[in-house]
Amino acid sequence: MAIPSQQLLQCLIHTCIPSSFSLHGGPLQSTVTKCPKKRLTFSCRSSASDDRQDDDYLIDAPVSVGDGFSFTGGKYSDGPNPSDEWFKQGKMVKAHSVGGSGGKAKDPIFGLTMGVGSQAPPDLFRWFCVERGSADNPSVILVHGFPSQAYSYRKVLPMLSADYHTIAFDWLGFGFSDKPQPGYGFDYTLNEYVSSLESFINEVALDKVSLVVQGYFAPVVVKYVSNHQEKHNDLILVNPPLTAKHSSLPSTLSIFSNFLLGEIFSQDPIRASDKALTSCGPYKMKEDDAMVYRRPYLTSGSSGFALNAISRSMRKELKKYVEEMRMILQDKSWKVKTTVCWGKRDRWLAFDGVEDFCKDSSHKLLEIPSAGHHVQEDCGEELGQLISGIISKGRSIL
Repeated sequence: MAIPSQQLLQCLIHTCIPSSFSLHGGPLQSTVTKCPKKRLTFSCRSSASDDRQDDDYLIDAPVSVGDGFSFTGGKYSDGPNPSDEWFKQGKMVKAHSVGGSGGKAKDPIFGLTMGVGSQAPPDLFRWFCVERGSADNPSVILVHGFPSQAYSYRKVLPMLSADYHTIAFDWLGFGFSDKPQPGYGFDYTLNEYVSSLESFINEVALDKVSLVVQGYFAPVVVKYVSNHQEKHNDLILVNPPLTAKHSSLPSTLSIFSNFLLGEIFSQDPIRASDKALTSCGPYKMKEDDAMVYRRPYLTSGSSGFALNAISRSMRKELKKYVEEMRMILQDKSWKVKTTVCWGKRDRWLAFDGVEDFCKDSSHKLLEIPSAGHHVQEDCGEELGQLISGIISKGRSIL
């Protein structure tokens, strides 16, 4: 029997949509309830329970926890954005000459001109960096891993600022630094990262420096340092790929190197940013922190294209670079004091073989039991204390 139009209208008036929803890697779950004379509101909240919101992480959280998208403080919010607040703390530095023909970057499939985020500057690339401490103090440069940002060192920077001139920067293709379309000024090869790192360090540090590098960019940094040992005091490697078994990217990252599928996944801000970061350890980060990592992927497709390019370079060149790094660190001509810090809860790189390598090459090994692959994200304060102890003369770190 048909419902009278007046009765149908009353049903629609007194029907509302629930005030929150969450995405847990599956279909959207929702229900329709009666809520007479209530104003319709929409909000997306982190799926973490309220009693854990003051913590930096949810420990050993299930996959469904912490991966919900939040509009609070995000791209579509009028409220304060944590990414904007982080950007205000830094500055842009020009370093490394732009290569290529200088033409406008175009879409490789349709030939359409790409947006401004994919275009290279006319002369030198722009690097985003955050500095702490007096420039008169010894310099410490913090190098983030793949994929990550300088933001990962936000807890480390204050720990070093009193005694050191500390700089954390975004690699080209990440965070707030330039992200040119591959083929138009920067192709994201590991050799290009070596030469661009040299240009950046020459720009920000005139005297000898200490370097801290985490993860898969460690072989790049070691190769750079091997050519400029006289310029470096200490080298601290944080969960680097040290063994032959470490030479392949985990599936979480290698998926971005796949043809077509990689292009699709790299444009997903959650999959390309915080999901990649939290899949390698025992923690799920707070939503505000996750939004900082997502922001580049929300504002431009150039971040995704850069992620595709570096993933393909890593897949092609990482094995060679890891083997070369092992040879450099074990060679008698290596003079830079080197320390390996290892988060024991790394889900990407196994600890097997790390201890033997450090023993055979006479490099100090410091273990951090509670940290995963991204130690600076998981245990920033503890890592900051270790770094300070390692590079301070005559000061015990144990």
